[in-house]
Amino acid sequence: MTTGSTRLSKPARREQLLDTAMTIVRAHGTDGLTLLSLAEAAGVSRPVVYDHFGTRPGLLIALYRRLDERHRAASEQALRDAPAVPREIARVLSAAYFACAADMPEWTAVSAALKGSQEMEAIERELLDAYTDLMVTALRPHSGLPREDLRLRCVGVLGAAEAIAAELNRGRATVATAVAALTDLIVGSIDAAAPQSRTR
Repeated sequence: MTTGSTRLSKPARREQLLDTAMTIVRAHGTDGLTLLSLAEAAGVSRPVVYDHFGTRPGLLIALYRRLDERHRAASEQALRDAPAVPREIARVLSAAYFACAADMPEWTAVSAALKGSQEMEAIERELLDAYTDLMVTALRPHSGLPREDLRLRCVGVLGAAEAIAAELNRGRATVATAVAALTDLIVGSIDAAAPQSRTR
């Protein structure tokens, strides 16, 4: 355990605290995560934790943003590694979307703990916009649509993805069937406007 006497830069201390917070959520859920429990687990004083996050919602939002950064980095790497054909790009985007639930259960827990927060709603919109832009950038070379029209289709596809995720959470779908369904929706959406991109 890191002790309070260990000298870390402010960014390094923040990373250490977020790592510790992630461990607490994994072991005890978000109910077990408070500024006090984090300070105790990280071996620092309470003022150190307050200085970084201010409030418990502030801590949860920082954790949510950190999870999103990791998810985005993994998605971008997977896209770089994917063959430059529509179906493979669509499959990678679909797999990345549903990887949140499968690979990062903390994401769902933190999101649920922040439900009803106006700040969280604003952040979710911001992150959804960013993910939409990621999709548009990846798909645009394979679509004849103007950027704004393609973006609107991506917004619609992500709405469908959210509905599929709800079915997945209810046990009415598997990750494999969810990925396959979303892949087909993405491919169908861009193919409808760009028959020349049907090569797979």
